[in-house]
Amino acid sequence: MSTAPKAQILHLAEMVEYQEGSVVSRQIIKADAGNITLFAFDTDQGLSEHTAPFDALVHILEGETEVSISGVPYRLSAGDGIILPANEPHALKAIQKFKMLLSMIRA
Repeated sequence: MSTAPKAQILHLAEMVEYQEGSVVSRQIIKADAGNITLFAFDTDQGLSEHTAPFDALVHILEGETEVSISGVPYRLSAGDGIILPANEPHALKAIQKFKMLLSMIRA
């Protein structure tokens, strides 16, 4: 099931807007096989440390963030990507406002 228009050019960074003091998300694709979700993080906002049962790809669309995986920090900016390994603790914090695309495949 798709939650975004099919067979159309998508301007991903424009499909989710920043909100002051918040993290905003919008699912682009939701299916039994996995999800693709856009996020917009205001400065100093983040996701606390957690785990997921599947690998996930984070692709930064704009801005800058610090991603921590099993306690190791990685600084990412627009155009960068990183794979969050299944079952390893990870967290994200906005160094400045940033938008990302998160792709998780359940397999």
